[in-house]
Formats: sequence, structure tokens, C-alpha cells
Amino acid sequence: MIKSISIKNYILIDDLTLEFDKGFNVFTGETGAGKSIIIGAIDSVFGAKAGKDVIKNGRDRAYIELLLELQENFDKSFFLQNGIDIDSQELIISREILSSATRFRINGVQVTLDFVKEIREKLLDIHTQHQSYNYVKPKNHIVLLDNFALKPHRDNIFIYKEKYNKYLSLQKRLEELENIINTTKQQEDFLKFQIQEIENASISDIEECEKLEKEVEILSNIEKLKELSFSSYWSLYGDDDNIIAALGNVKSNITKLSQMDESVLDIEEEFINTYESLKDIASKLRDYSDSKENDNERLDTIQERLSLLDKIKRKYGNSLENVLSKYSELVSELNNIECSQDEFIKTKKEVADIEEELNNLAQVISSARKELAKALSAAVTMELEKLELPKSKFEINIEQAPMNENGTDKVEFLISTNVSETLKPLAKTASGGEISRIMLAIKTIFAHADDTNTVIFDEIDTGISGKASQAVADEIVNLAKSHQVILITHQPIIAAKAASHFYVKKEQTDVTKISVYNLKDDNRIKAIALLAAGEINEESVSFAKNLIGV
Repeated sequence: MIKSISIKNYILIDDLTLEFDKGFNVFTGETGAGKSIIIGAIDSVFGAKAGKDVIKNGRDRAYIELLLELQENFDKSFFLQNGIDIDSQELIISREILSSATRFRINGVQVTLDFVKEIREKLLDIHTQHQSYNYVKPKNHIVLLDNFALKPHRDNIFIYKEKYNKYLSLQKRLEELENIINTTKQQEDFLKFQIQEIENASISDIEECEKLEKEVEILSNIEKLKELSFSSYWSLYGDDDNIIAALGNVKSNITKLSQMDESVLDIEEEFINTYESLKDIASKLRDYSDSKENDNERLDTIQERLSLLDKIKRKYGNSLENVLSKYSELVSELNNIECSQDEFIKTKKEVADIEEELNNLAQVISSARKELAKALSAAVTMELEKLELPKSKFEINIEQAPMNENGTDKVEFLISTNVSETLKPLAKTASGGEISRIMLAIKTIFAHADDTNTVIFDEIDTGISGKASQAVADEIVNLAKSHQVILITHQPIIAAKAASHFYVKKEQTDVTKISVYNLKDDNRIKAIALLAAGEINEESVSFAKNLIGV
């Protein structure tokens, strides 16, 4: 509810602060006194259009501030998600209007116009001669209808919404998977080709290239290797004057020497070892030379293998180790795609299953809505009759709609205020004071189903008689038990029911300004007497006292 409003330099208002009652608040005053200016100020804080022309002459800016008290069950998460800290049930919303800009703030944090308009629907419902908000908007009709229902229906709505959110999540994932599959079909084929190409190379040793290159060098120099090895053998052991034969003589001499002098035994042993090693080396050189044969077939095979491995390395890495690492990556990527295909099939089935569940539950919900709509339509029609709209007909129309967060229903309030007129959407039918009475009738029926705490009516009594005024007054008093009501009226019967009475007066001296007085006791009696008779006399005062009940 609105606890208070402060207005500075706004149209004809210099500096005004008003405190409102939590129930029924009324504004009265002469026609043109400026009552609607105050309603306009409230409206502008919640995002209504307000240009630089609302700034009081001679001032550089206008400022309006509202102090609101939130209901205990109000969901504050919307504010917290947008960086606005609320540590109590109080909320300050302000608007500063300059010639070139306008600024909205909530608890000191600057916010956008769209943000303010969004929270307006959670906090305020306003009905004026020119506009009407929440109840007129078709998008709110289904919510009002569901909120009015008993717990089993609301439980079904809750279950449906949970399933629908899961359905949306699955649908989103299904689309993602479908995009992955569609965009990666060529990629999948290419991955398979790359993997097959690496597998066909049969790489098992990351040092294979180095080993093969050494073998190529050997096979390419067979004749030279044979020549060098055999020549070395021949010098050591093949020629008549070979080295080993000469060393044999040296060995014989050392042996004789050691027999004569035992101190030479170590030299003898070392020499004999060297002599035997040279004989063994000579044999190995001969065997090596004999073993080397030209093998052009093997050389061609190795060169082909090296050519294949070089090609693989150029495509997948500069070493066989990198190629094998790339192979693992390719296999993993292919597995992910194949997993996506499996997940797509699974998710598609889940979507179909939950869609069937939603459709079945939506049918149950729709049947309940239709039954409830009949009863509420009749109730609102009866309320309209009380408010001197006896030929009016109200109907809650339910049509099938594509599946959405609320089910498969499109709910809209339809009305006809004349016998000759067919039912039409509420937003396109009533106007002026008539719309306010229609809204009052609907508000009265949907009071406990409506989360909006404050409702404002401008000129609710336009074109109604005393009998209708009494009915309107009674309805407002009833509505004020659950909602804060702020309204402008010219009817004494309505004004007399208010818990808080504000009198608006336009005062003209050297400048024109608006003053607002919170009336108490005798001043309130006089104001109602003036409303009733146009003057204050004994009879009108007596009438006013009777209306107030004093």
C-alpha cells in the first residue's frame, strides 16, 4: 500500500506531503481543483508519461516520491535479482523530471522505465477516465481466474507449471542437440575419415621414423659398407702380412719374456686379451661384410612407409607422438557427436512423454476453469446490476490456445453494457466513469484472488444516481477491507464512507497553486455537506452527519 506521497514542483503543486490510510482514502473538491493532478503524480512515479510540461513554472525540476509498505507475502526476489536491497517491508519509489531527462529510483537505486512499469503491475491498479490497467489487460485474466479457484485446481496449476518449465528446458536441449547433429553431419564424416586414415597408418612406435631413416641410410650404402668392413677384416686377418699374424709373433715374444720375468705376466695377460679381441673383431667384420646384400625391395618398402608417415605428420602433427595425441582428440570428438545423437533420441522421447502429460493435465485444468468462469461471470453480472449497470452482461470467455505456461486456454473478460450490444473485450468497451464501476464490480468479486494491494479510481461516480452511489459506496467499503482504495468522488454518500478524507483546493493569488487538506471532524462534515447541497447550512450539515454516522 502507499503510506505517503511527497510532491515538489509538479504542475500547480509547490511542496505537498500526504499520508494515506491503509483502507479507504477519498479526494473531494471543486471541479478543476486539481484532484486528478495528485492521481497523475502517483501514476507518473509508476511510469506514466510525464514530460517537461509537468514541471512547475519557474522551477528546473519536478520530484515525486512514494513510500510503500509491501505485503508480508510479497516476493522480493524480483528486486534482489536487479540489485535492489530490501531489508524491510518498506519501499521508496521516486521520479525526478527535468527538462531534458527523467530518472526513476527504487530505494536510491536508479532503475529503468521498463523496470518501473513491470513492478507497477505487482503494486498498483489504477482506473481513470482515460485509462485502466491490470484488470483490463487480457494477460492478467487467466491469473485472476486461477487465483480465485480452490486448492485442488491451484495445485494442478502448480504441477502443470513445474512440468511446463521442465518441458521448456527439454525443448531447448532438444533444439541444441538437433543443431549439433545438423551442423556436424559433415564434420562427423570428416572425423571418421581422419580417424580411419590414422588407424590405417598402424602407428605403434613413436620412434619408428627415426629407426626407418637409419635403416634407409644403411640400405643405400650397402656396397660401401661391405667394402669398408671387408677391407678392415682383410687387413686384420686375411692378408699374409695381416696384423693379427704379426701380433702373433709379438704375443710369442711376450710369453717368453714373462717366463723369464714374472713381473711381465700382467702385460702378457692384457696383450692376450687385446689379441683375442682383435681376432673376434676381425671375425665380426667378416660376418658383417658377408651379411650385407643389396635389398632394393626392402628399401622401397621403407621409403613408402616413411612417405606415408610424413604425410600423416603434416596433417596431424609434426611427430608421431603428436599424431597419436590428435587421434585421441578426434575419437573423443566423434564420441561426443555420437553421444549427442543418442541423447537426441532420448530427449525427443522425453519431450513427447511430458507433452502428453501436459496436454492431459491442461484438459483437467481447462474443465475446471470453464466451470469456475460460469459462476464468476454470473457473480460479476450481479455486482454490475448493484452499481446501476442493470443491462450489463459479463462473461469470462475461454478459448483453446497453443500450449503455454498457463495451459492451453486463452481467458478474456467480455462485457456488454447495453442490451443492443454484443459481448466485446473489456478493454475495447467501457469508457469514462462506467469503466471505473465495472472495475469496482470485478475487483469486489476477485478481491481475494488479486495480489495487487492498492487500487485507484478517478471519477468513479460519473453519471450515477443516489441509489447507485450508495451501492458504489458499499462496494468500496467492502473492497477496502482487503485493499487500499484511493479515489476521487463528487458523491457525498461515497465520501462519507472514507477512513481518510482529503480536500483539494485551488488557490489563486499572484500565482495559482493547489493545496490539500486532510479533513477531520467538523471540517469533514462541512466538506460532505458542501458536496451534498452545494452550500453549508443546517440541513446539509445534518445530512452530512447522518451519512458519516455521528
